[in-house]
Amino acid sequence: MLTEYHIEIMFEALSDSLSPRALGTMTKANINQDRLAGQFGHDEFHFDNNAFAKTYAYIEEQRALTIAALQTQNVVSAWQAFGRMTHTEQDFYAHSNYVTLWLERFNGAALPSPDDIDPLDLDLIHSPDLRSGRTYNPFELLYFVRRIRPRVLRFLPRDSHAWMNLDAPEQGYKFDYAMRAAIKRTRIEYQKTMAGLSRELIALFAGT
Repeated sequence: MLTEYHIEIMFEALSDSLSPRALGTMTKANINQDRLAGQFGHDEFHFDNNAFAKTYAYIEEQRALTIAALQTQNVVSAWQAFGRMTHTEQDFYAHSNYVTLWLERFNGAALPSPDDIDPLDLDLIHSPDLRSGRTYNPFELLYFVRRIRPRVLRFLPRDSHAWMNLDAPEQGYKFDYAMRAAIKRTRIEYQKTMAGLSRELIALFAGT
């Protein structure tokens, strides 16, 4: 997703649970995953190129870093690791066909509200039909130049990130489903990461 939507997701999902300082540090680490260096050779940052196993391992690595840093009172490192983790989880819905597979279940019937999307449907997560966008460089990079985007798309396969992404509203109605799923998933991952921790560590993480 584009930076502004990662920021929106973080604040909508977690502003009721975290201090402004905690949330700000997490959000900065979240959006830093989209820096230029993070775009090359880091499929695990963005759920790209069908690198599902590698990406799930990365998520759990960042969760472990979050908890380990908290246990040593290094709260800034904990916030940063959690921010990196949430970026990846949020990109899952924008960079894969999860939303499309979920909507296809309704088979022409009236679609439910984006608020109704289940962000963790295990049948879909383990579906053999689940795919994430592939990056075909250098054409994939040219896709981000808006004035030539229509011409670039003609050279890219339909399984490319350029065709599959739900990074912004201009990609159509599915973007709203990706946003709501990402917000729900961010809350779920916060609760999962805090589960089993002491009240003191949870309060430390919250910045209260």
